[in-house]
Amino acid sequence: MASSPTTPADEGSFKTPQTVRVRSVSSGGTPITIPASPFMKKLGCGTGVNVYLMNRVGKLNASPWAVKKINSRCATKQVSVYQKRLNDEAKILKAINHPNIVGFRAFTTAKDGSKCLAMEYGGEQSLNDMIEKRREDGLKAFPAANIEKVALHVARGLQYLHNEKLLLHGDMKSCNVVIKGDFETVKICDVGVSLQLDENMRVSDPNVEYIGTEPWKPKEALQEEGEITDKADIFAYGLTLWEMMTLAMPHLEMLEEDEDEDDSMEGSFDDDAYYERLGTRPPLDTEALGNEYLKMVELFYLCTEEDPNKRPSAAQIVQALESNAVLEKTPCEVIVLD
Repeated sequence: MASSPTTPADEGSFKTPQTVRVRSVSSGGTPITIPASPFMKKLGCGTGVNVYLMNRVGKLNASPWAVKKINSRCATKQVSVYQKRLNDEAKILKAINHPNIVGFRAFTTAKDGSKCLAMEYGGEQSLNDMIEKRREDGLKAFPAANIEKVALHVARGLQYLHNEKLLLHGDMKSCNVVIKGDFETVKICDVGVSLQLDENMRVSDPNVEYIGTEPWKPKEALQEEGEITDKADIFAYGLTLWEMMTLAMPHLEMLEEDEDEDDSMEGSFDDDAYYERLGTRPPLDTEALGNEYLKMVELFYLCTEEDPNKRPSAAQIVQALESNAVLEKTPCEVIVLD
């Protein structure tokens, strides 16, 4: 459910609206009517897809759905790629049942052959949108309690994916976390690029590609022969917490932060410096944050260790946040999250 201000408007909005009847794979062939895109509010958009709000008209007390569809302006040669991802996401999501992962509702095929994935929707918005709004409002880091709640609930979702389903999410970031209300619920979404893990928490198929999103990629995902494990999700998870503390995107200078500085580089972008920083831990002004953020700062540092073996597992993070247990940093050095 990634937001992208550069994604073109949905081409369907310029066509005569039509209602498309589709059949749900999940409901024994019972027809489900998916309204044409112009009749649905766009919730967000990502690479090759749009997500719409579908109000289920005519069904008593029926909760709305979030419907993910291939963007009609998507390049023809890319459509099959996104169709496959949507199909894979539907298959994975259908087998998942966890309070911190967006739930599956239906997978349908329109008459034109395009796929529509319907998911639960309870009024959530993406964490990325919340970060952008907070920054635009001139605010600073989210309250530490909010970050801790996101940290725990996302870690629970990752623990379920890693340990119960042997799945690597493969694209952790604020865009793929959705929040309801004032942090009432926290859920992971977008499992379309998930990868299968083996019993040792390594990606089991050497031929599959870790997709991810560049600024959140760990060093091993940027190396040609890098071994991808569950710890790739942990690195990106750490950067997601960093996003909440800085209201910025990893490794990209936010011009708003330099408004009061005489910086000759303002307004320019250094490609070489950006690529050199990828896979490393971005800087964090811990003094400006204050002591109440200490626990999240320590967790961020642990999760963004360059060596994957030094990063905690999702299960260790959950245990530490639930019971203030000790997280091992190295065999002879520990950090207590108190």
